[in-house]
Amino acid sequence: MRALLAAAALAFSAPLAAHELPEWRPVDAETGQIRDVEGLEALAADFPDSGSVRLRMLNAQLGEGDVEAVLASLAWLKERGYVFSAAAQAQVPQLLGEENAEAARALLIAEAEVIEASEVIAEVPAEAGLIESVSVHADDVMFVTSVTGNALHLLLRDNGWIRVPVDGTNDLSGIVVEPDFSAVWVASADLDDSGSADGQMTGLLALGEGVPLAFATAPEGAKVSDLSIADNGTVYASNPIGGDILRKGPGLDASLDVWIHAGTFRSPQGSAISADGSRLYLSDYRYGLAMVDIESGAVSRLASDVAVLLDGVDGLWRHGNELIAVQNGTSPMRISAFTLSENGTRIVAARILEQGHPDWTEPLGGSISGDALVYVGTGQWDRYENGVLREGMEAIPTQIRRLPLGMGEAGSED
Repeated sequence: MRALLAAAALAFSAPLAAHELPEWRPVDAETGQIRDVEGLEALAADFPDSGSVRLRMLNAQLGEGDVEAVLASLAWLKERGYVFSAAAQAQVPQLLGEENAEAARALLIAEAEVIEASEVIAEVPAEAGLIESVSVHADDVMFVTSVTGNALHLLLRDNGWIRVPVDGTNDLSGIVVEPDFSAVWVASADLDDSGSADGQMTGLLALGEGVPLAFATAPEGAKVSDLSIADNGTVYASNPIGGDILRKGPGLDASLDVWIHAGTFRSPQGSAISADGSRLYLSDYRYGLAMVDIESGAVSRLASDVAVLLDGVDGLWRHGNELIAVQNGTSPMRISAFTLSENGTRIVAARILEQGHPDWTEPLGGSISGDALVYVGTGQWDRYENGVLREGMEAIPTQIRRLPLGMGEAGSED
């Protein structure tokens, strides 16, 4: 194992040449069932920036009583700012025995650093339900999508919120704006397991001035959620449940087809187009960030020259030469900015813009507006089950927050 860690450390510290993009290991449900140390070591070598994989390996190492390996994994997690729960912080040192307990405690971060850098710019009424994403249009109109309400909600400046129901839609989630601002595309699918009623559409719908303009139906069995759009109007949609990636060509009448089939990704989430338009950056929630060559469909892993966590990414956007990531699957939850290399194929620096905000429930989707990220700050997925409120729960208003993205405005060096 020490040899494996040494090899991994060497690979981590030596950037690859531009033409030597690291491969993306295909992942599926069976990948998540790997439990043995040897298998998890191989998985960690393939996904060296995944905290989820490292935690699985840590559990296996604890099971085998490999103290040296456990301490190495704890050091890896500490370097990347991972904070264990209070229960885990008490349990892990005990599992290593009295003679190793102090060494383990020294590698556990007691409390998460709180970084508050955003402000509330709007609040969606509780009756709108489970809000998933937000898009700001020309600073005059704000669109939010509701999973449980099957509707868009528009905030018109000085006129309050307006509910825009669209007949035949399912749970609404991802939203992007056409490059010429002529329409917005919204993802519609059964994401909360509430079931699809007759006539409820799965796919993308285009809206202009609140009026349906077009529908792009997904192939049978596919679902859509997070969206990104290229400068030519091509829309990319991820299926976080099935694992495939769909693509709709430019224009209102273009079809929506499967582009990357399930088995390459397990739970694809947010995506973003590279500055030169040649690749799609894509998050796989438990494994990290991938790059898909738009022309060939070839998939590679986005590697990092710095110690970061690249898993747990829900929302992903490109802002200049940075990828902005909402990481609600890390501990603590955070919003990060990853600086890309000049050719866009590696991460060369990172900073945490916001972390462990006391007003968050769960940060979710959003969009870039100028030099800020506008995002959902109080996600409510934990309050709903199968499309209805859990017993004893009630809906709460949803905070829409604005986070400046400039180096001098928010965040800290990681």
